[in-house]
Amino acid sequence: MPLSALESRLTAAIARRASALLEDLRLHVALPTGWNNAPALNESRQRFADRCAALGAVQTLIPPGSRPAWLHDGSASAPQHAAPPTAINRRIRAASSASSSSPGKAILIAGHLDTVHDPAGPFNALSIAPDGKTAVGPGCVDMKGGLVIAMHALEALDEVGIAADWSFLLNSDEETGSYYSDRALRDEAASGRYACCLALEPAMAKGELAIERGGSGQFMYQAAGRAAHVGRDPQSGISAVDALARVILAAHAANDYPAGRVINIGPLQCTSPANVVADHAAAWGNVRFKDPAGQQAVTEALTRAAQSAAPAIRDGLPRITLSTSFNRPAKPQTPATLTLAHAARSVAEDLGQALPFASSGGVCDGNITQDAGLPTIDTLGVRGGGLHTPQEWIDLSSLVERCQLLALLIARLAG
Repeated sequence: MPLSALESRLTAAIARRASALLEDLRLHVALPTGWNNAPALNESRQRFADRCAALGAVQTLIPPGSRPAWLHDGSASAPQHAAPPTAINRRIRAASSASSSSPGKAILIAGHLDTVHDPAGPFNALSIAPDGKTAVGPGCVDMKGGLVIAMHALEALDEVGIAADWSFLLNSDEETGSYYSDRALRDEAASGRYACCLALEPAMAKGELAIERGGSGQFMYQAAGRAAHVGRDPQSGISAVDALARVILAAHAANDYPAGRVINIGPLQCTSPANVVADHAAAWGNVRFKDPAGQQAVTEALTRAAQSAAPAIRDGLPRITLSTSFNRPAKPQTPATLTLAHAARSVAEDLGQALPFASSGGVCDGNITQDAGLPTIDTLGVRGGGLHTPQEWIDLSSLVERCQLLALLIARLAG
């Protein structure tokens, strides 16, 4: 349908922000928020908090939760900082708050400040292509671009006088599983304040909106054996490495790609020297699944691999210990989510944009908020590609286009 006069004012206000959007993206890409780099995370969080406060929002910092000690941390070589808090910037009028009889009407907007990139690495700034159409930079699409368009969308709504009640939630550990922020995400999503959640993950490869996602979990195998000198007395040893290798092969054999059940293993660890029969070895892995039944299937497959591939030789050795953490439940398509997706598509079409739907095997904080009971769509960020690589790139035209889409969707949902 044609845009109303007020909606046209909104989209025009965002079009005028094109240069400011790009400069904000340049600023935030240059803040190295990977690997729990606290100084940059704190600065980025505060910059958004100040702008939300100017719109009347009040910030609450939620202390971090905990994460399993056995999880492998790929950023272990980075400087160690305290676990980050989760910031919730709320601008919700009393009239919009939930009552005992009905859900709230506010909109929860969820984004993450962290990236996967080494803060001390050479990939550390936004570089614009000669034609001005694209740019590369750490986190430019995942998800600094999403954060930037959300902030400008909220400011543009306020500028033209469109009332909307919202909270802007910013966590700092999405790329490592949102363990520290899981409870904050769940509590906010289940608070009754909100009608829905809009998460700022980048659009899929062809600009699609993900309407369903698989789930994800982490696991670790630890193998215990008996040490022995390889030259003098190898027969008395029981190799933890040998046992772990057989378990790994058995687990890998349980992959069922057509069913969406994936078991991937790496990294591996053994600190014994080559002339000692190893008494300890460990392997970490990640699993993917489409639904709760798939989660149960991969759990059983991991357990079977541990039990059948490494039977005890003597004295209860080798011994295999399996640890699991299924931190991202599957996010199936639901009627409420599909209704929300069609609302987004209607806005896109009114703006002359295409918004196809797709499924994704990736996971994000949208898995958590929907599992907590809040209808969620979660690929409303900018367009681009090369996520998690030194070739991460953004389609710069999507800064204005997706900002207009997000702002108009918020306006209509709030209206």
